[in-house]
Amino acid sequence: MKSGAARAYSTGAKALLGLMAAGVLAGCAAPRAGTALVYDFGPGAQALAPANRMAPLPPLVLAEVQAPQALDNTSVLYRLNYSDAHVLQPYAQARWSMPPAQLLRQQLRAALSGQRAVLNAHEGVQSPAGALVLRLELEEFSQIFDSPQASSGLLRLRATLSQSAPGGEALVAQRVVLVKSPAASPDAAGGVRALAAAAAQAVEQLDQWVQQTQAALPAKL
Repeated sequence: MKSGAARAYSTGAKALLGLMAAGVLAGCAAPRAGTALVYDFGPGAQALAPANRMAPLPPLVLAEVQAPQALDNTSVLYRLNYSDAHVLQPYAQARWSMPPAQLLRQQLRAALSGQRAVLNAHEGVQSPAGALVLRLELEEFSQIFDSPQASSGLLRLRATLSQSAPGGEALVAQRVVLVKSPAASPDAAGGVRALAAAAAQAVEQLDQWVQQTQAALPAKL
């Protein structure tokens, strides 16, 4: 049988090991000092919707989203309108998981796919004759500070719908989408969430616009 002292030592050792294990897990979960936090637009759908074998809307071809060089990277960017709005600055300790244009396209395709087949441009799958092609140019995607404590996520893009035609593509419609979403805090975390919210609103607007444009096209004979 163990003595009282031995039992106390054993109990204390187990408690110490438990604390050490908890500390290791906490250390794994917490970001290391100097390591940038990686953000995206969230996990997206976490359950599959019932399969729709007869998509109610015509198929759509989705091209890659184009972006200027300043946005073609993973930096989380901001502007100080109250100081110099012409300077685009990156947060040192925050970055996107992929360039914003790719994140936006990923979210847009998920939304558009709910009611139609969405094909990637140049993926080797022949699109149906007369299918619409959606092209996007991301022009602005940054956190805008109007004062040190007040900021918003600003997204601006140009959307173009065209239709395959002999010799190339024929323009169908074009519009500019501009969304400004207030940030809850004047930092990278607030900016990221505001920009994600702006992207969600832009995707919703684009989905409705594509539907309305497709519905207005002349019926095929």
